Amino acid sequence: MTIAVAYKWAANPQDASVSHEGVVDWSRAKLALSEYDPVAIQLGRAIADQTGSELVGVSVGSTAVAGSMAKKSAMSRGLDRGLVIADDDAASWNLTKVAAALAQLVQQTGNVDLLLTGDASIDENAKMTSALVAGHLGWPCFQDATNVQQAPEGWTITQEIPGGTRTIEVTGPAVVAVTTDAIAVKVPGMKDILAAGKKPVDAVTPAVALPEDALEVTGRSKPASRARKNLILPDAAALAAALRTDGVL
Repeated sequence: MTIAVAYKWAANPQDASVSHEGVVDWSRAKLALSEYDPVAIQLGRAIADQTGSELVGVSVGSTAVAGSMAKKSAMSRGLDRGLVIADDDAASWNLTKVAAALAQLVQQTGNVDLLLTGDASIDENAKMTSALVAGHLGWPCFQDATNVQQAPEGWTITQEIPGGTRTIEVTGPAVVAVTTDAIAVKVPGMKDILAAGKKPVDAVTPAVALPEDALEVTGRSKPASRARKNLILPDAAALAAALRTDGVL
């Protein structure tokens, strides 16, 4: 049995800047393992140890995702090996195309029974990738998962829902996006980092042609500034009356 974890070597938006035209400049943003992916990897490691499974990381990104820094950062978290698509054109791929590529990596890995993802990526933060990958694989998808346990014919998944949690049993393979606090994350030590350099991370090409992008950015702009009345009111009663007039109260 094999467990896969999708991770992303992504730019940190805290290092990005926005021009007066609303264009985001990522040139100074440093690449790093996406913030919530270590949680998915740690949970995957725990499940793999319990079930005697191999833990494989899959990722799609620029050529940097196959570089030494990305490899050590991901593998030191507990992955046994990695399988990546490293293409500089991937920066312009939409989420549907990225998800199709991740699905192919899962299929090329072979015998995958569970695909884990983080809650969201640090750059896009769309929370759509897990569902899109599941669609390409034909597997069920579960988000906001706090725990995953092996069941006799599949998996037992605990999900956060409004007002509490619920437990679901699913038969067969599944895609699961875990919450940010699903498990405590271990910080890699020097031994982990040195061992990571010896773990294989294979860069492969898509086995089947990926769907063509149907997205075209036709323009960018900052939100329009809202006109303000700049009223100075003498007391709370006048404020309440003004709010009632405007329909706020």
